[in-house]
Amino acid sequence: MRVTAEGVRNRAPRPVRLGPKSVAALVLVSAVGVVAFGWPLLAGAGSGLAHAQDAPWLFAALLPLLVAVVVATISESGMDAKAVAMLGVLAAVGAALRPLGAGTAGLEPMFFLMVLSGRVLGPGFGFVLGSVTMFASALLTGGVGPWMPFQMLAMGWFTMGAGLLPGADRLRGRAELVMLAVYGSVAAFAYGTIMNLYGWTIIPGLGSGISFVAGDPLPENLVRFLAYCAATSLGWDLGRAVLTVVLTLTIGPTLLKALRRATRRAAFDARVGFDARVGFEKP
Repeated sequence: MRVTAEGVRNRAPRPVRLGPKSVAALVLVSAVGVVAFGWPLLAGAGSGLAHAQDAPWLFAALLPLLVAVVVATISESGMDAKAVAMLGVLAAVGAALRPLGAGTAGLEPMFFLMVLSGRVLGPGFGFVLGSVTMFASALLTGGVGPWMPFQMLAMGWFTMGAGLLPGADRLRGRAELVMLAVYGSVAAFAYGTIMNLYGWTIIPGLGSGISFVAGDPLPENLVRFLAYCAATSLGWDLGRAVLTVVLTLTIGPTLLKALRRATRRAAFDARVGFDARVGFEKP
């Protein structure tokens, strides 16, 4: 009897599998993120709390939760050093891409890389990749501040969503590219909206119709928030969405093939098998 890995090279690559532990870790970190973004909407007028004060606590909670996602994914899917190496390479490329469009009408080419990477590698891997990429890009560009843990969460959700899209094992070709382009466009607006929720609550006195008013009823603040998004960031989100769509439809096929080839060779989902046709030989 001998151990074989027959068929690994010829098998279509699949996203990294999510097990119960990975799902639990992702749910926990997402729940922490929702609370972190949304608590000012429910806080009283005299609470005296601000995102600048809670950001260090959020970052301290986020790091061990990210490690928990990685450990759970590795233990349940059999990932090894090759997966960690791929995570590092993609995060480095994404961090290098981000400054290319910084300050230019929201043109951020890293978003299309996150979409395709999340699609190929799965939601758990994608969440960690998005968060680590944003962390690395903040260090690279000097953009470290109270907003950084919020950006890490938002980008993690953005990349994870691509891994949750249907048809990962079957859908290929033009239809898949269109689906990824549509997702990238919608998610680009969603990312901007989520990050607006962070910024809007810490900038007082923007205007009587769009300012956040601590302690006001939630529906009234949400109406002001939508007006704030339309007045301040709609153009930036549109630029991000358009660039993501263009890059996905043009460069996307080549990058998808490269990512799937690397995933196939790394054989993250390979399982050890035994060839029963080979027996023991007598000495």
